[in-house]
Amino acid sequence: MTASVFAAERLLFNPATPDNNAIRTIFAFPNEYSVGITSLGYQVVWATLAMRSDVQVSRLFTDICEQLPRNPELIGFSMSWELDYVNILNLLESLDIPIRANARSDSDPLVFGGGPVLTANPEPFADFFDVILLGDGENLLGNFVEAYKEVRNADRAMQLQHLAQVPGVYIPSLYEVSYQDPRGEIQSIRPLAAIPNSIEKQTYRGNTLSASTVVTEKAAWENIYMVEVVRSCPEMCRFCLASYLTLPFRTASFEGSLIPAIERGLAVTDRIGLLGASVTQHPEFDALLEYLSKPEYDCIRLSIASVRTNTVTVKLAQTLAKRDTRSLTIAVESGSERLRRIINKKLDNDEIIQAAINAKAGGLSSLKLYGMVGVPGEEMADLEQTVTMMRSLKKAAPGLRLTFGCSTFVPKAHTPFQWYGVNHQAEKRLQFLQKQLKPQGIDFRPESYNWSVIQALLSRGDRRLSQLLELTRHYGDSLGSYRRAFKALRGQIPELDFYVYSNWSKDQVLPWNHIQGPLAQVTLLKHLATAEAEINRVEESQLVEC
Repeated sequence: MTASVFAAERLLFNPATPDNNAIRTIFAFPNEYSVGITSLGYQVVWATLAMRSDVQVSRLFTDICEQLPRNPELIGFSMSWELDYVNILNLLESLDIPIRANARSDSDPLVFGGGPVLTANPEPFADFFDVILLGDGENLLGNFVEAYKEVRNADRAMQLQHLAQVPGVYIPSLYEVSYQDPRGEIQSIRPLAAIPNSIEKQTYRGNTLSASTVVTEKAAWENIYMVEVVRSCPEMCRFCLASYLTLPFRTASFEGSLIPAIERGLAVTDRIGLLGASVTQHPEFDALLEYLSKPEYDCIRLSIASVRTNTVTVKLAQTLAKRDTRSLTIAVESGSERLRRIINKKLDNDEIIQAAINAKAGGLSSLKLYGMVGVPGEEMADLEQTVTMMRSLKKAAPGLRLTFGCSTFVPKAHTPFQWYGVNHQAEKRLQFLQKQLKPQGIDFRPESYNWSVIQALLSRGDRRLSQLLELTRHYGDSLGSYRRAFKALRGQIPELDFYVYSNWSKDQVLPWNHIQGPLAQVTLLKHLATAEAEINRVEESQLVEC
């Protein structure tokens, strides 16, 4: 089974032959192979390590693995989903490695992690890692390996002290977090040694972005070759981690990066995926569309990530329809123009309606819209306007299948809305939309409210949650397990409400205060003030009307 899975891979890079003294490394994805190998981030980091002769790297997934070294020196995890932490702990145990960093000795490997979850807020998981890499891997990964080589034969304490000097390398054990009381706010976060007070997320600023390093029929997206067209998003919706955490907005060079990458991919597969938070905002996207519309590419299958609504043209829809795509996804968040002003979604309803008309005219059969409930400042009138908008879309583009996927607002670190908690009314508001949209023949797909609560817990959590996470795993890793773990730890850690539902004060020490993101906190507060001014403006006008 394992051999056949790896045999199906078509590599787009040349692995190096490891030196005799190469660093014995395991690089893991905490999920099944089909999921992990579809992650572009995992692919690129694995290939980067495999192309180094000074590293001997083996891959590990929850279901299969390559032949693993007996005494690994480094074990890395790429973490792109919060709830995969359970699989990280399971994999460490399967390798006979203590799951807590403070229980490991000099004979144990250094456990490092990276990816968007750990870069945003590593604190709930900090006690499980020796090293966390914050930010883009292009430069950070090589700097980490080179720094490790300098202290490879030193004891663990010396290794960690040395690695902590590398920009973007976070050593949780070298920072002490103190609390006002076991259930209270954080009092301070301070370094325990001569290391930086804060760790700066590393940002790659080049114009050659990522592309697949392997194509396989065993991936969740079968035989897909992925190309990163843009990184970050210029729109800066105030809740959006994908925009704020990854700033600045960067675009791949059309001639120097995109076209060569696509040609490499088409040499091994006929399925291309264009990735990015705002793909159609690449300044040369029209030229890319022209390139992919050439007759010799009539046989390819083209997938595209969520696009900005006002860039949905008939030509885009036609190109996608001819390339075996039947649906397009746009993020509208709400049908309320007032709410979109609060969140900085620069979009109006006419543009949304035109996108639906263009999608149908171009030959697409369905349009998926992403929305959100519980956004700060939201009123029931805003949800009613969402229902009205969806009805207008159905009328404007009859025959176009409409899907409305809807999530609950979850506060994310390094965004202006990080101080807001989850709205207690969010679940009822999802139910309201379900009741209103389903009879209209609109496919309403809400994300689980209860799991959104857990996501909020992890996105705003601090180190005290490590006890809860271990206990939850012990109880079976279900929604009930979280409730049971909170009950068992009552009085020892804050209640669920503290992490999930509370609006935090602006001068509160946040769990990630020592992690320096792209924008300073003072800038995030200015963005938040703009949103709150919009909320207050509406509330004042309502009082006047009363």
